[in-house]
Amino acid sequence: MSLGSHIPVLLNAAVDGLMVRPDGIYVDCTYGRGGHSREILRRLGPHGRLLALDRDPQAVVAQAGGIGSGDGNSCDQRFELVHASFGRLAEVLRTRGLGAVDGILFDLGVSSPQLDDAGRGFSFRADAPLDMRMDTSCGETAAAWLAAADEDDIREVIRNYGEERFARQIAAAIVAARARGPVATTRQLAGIVAAAVRTREPGHDPATRTFQALRIHVNQELEELTRVLPQCVEALAPGGRLVVISFHSLEDRIVKRFLRELSQPPQLPARLPLRAAEIPRPRFELFGRMQRATAEEVRANPRARSAVMRVAGKVVNS
Repeated sequence: MSLGSHIPVLLNAAVDGLMVRPDGIYVDCTYGRGGHSREILRRLGPHGRLLALDRDPQAVVAQAGGIGSGDGNSCDQRFELVHASFGRLAEVLRTRGLGAVDGILFDLGVSSPQLDDAGRGFSFRADAPLDMRMDTSCGETAAAWLAAADEDDIREVIRNYGEERFARQIAAAIVAARARGPVATTRQLAGIVAAAVRTREPGHDPATRTFQALRIHVNQELEELTRVLPQCVEALAPGGRLVVISFHSLEDRIVKRFLRELSQPPQLPARLPLRAAEIPRPRFELFGRMQRATAEEVRANPRARSAVMRVAGKVVNS
């Protein structure tokens, strides 16, 4: 896979989940390199519309040549890409005069181009500045946060977001190392973690969980997800679909709980005299169980191994 390339995970399954109507309005909240967006556009008619968001300026630059249903080099007037985090979904829709939309798609986590570009600092497989920001135009780098954070805060982030059982030892090692000089590069941090972690499962690098935790924290990924899901409820038209692909149990847990709550009828006072037809319906309907990539897709794209997809729809007349 070349630098900047990206194989969209669960491509057909995700777009099938949206139930694309030719004249519908859809939002791809995690554009990346446009794999899902291209398939949505392929299914849209001439009067359909697709709005895409991405917080990464490089994704916007990569799209500058245009997107089309063919080779990706021709501009498509049905399509617009906005440099914005998906936590700003409601604002972006409002500024474009869009009311209800027919489908919203999320492909969460870090993209292959972000991982493959050593200079972004997401991976410890090459030495690079410890940045980790998805939006390089703003915010605090991982190095800056590690330089200023309390040991307790570092421990909590690594434990909670990385589910790392050696979080206490790693946090203490980072604080001891920064007393000797800045922890500024990926290889430097990976070495500190490797020395602090006593054991790890075969085939798993000791730094994997720590890098994941710092990335999630620096980009406020779980907070953004928690913020946007209620916005999706308000943005979707009755019958509209929500499709979420997640790659981490923490992400999927947030999505699962949110959709489960929406798919239950509102709680009513006990013994309230209501006919069955008068009982309020749930706001959302779940479509099937969670879905994973097929063995064939995982062989072609190992990143798909941890992907979990959930599909829900806004109930008509809810």
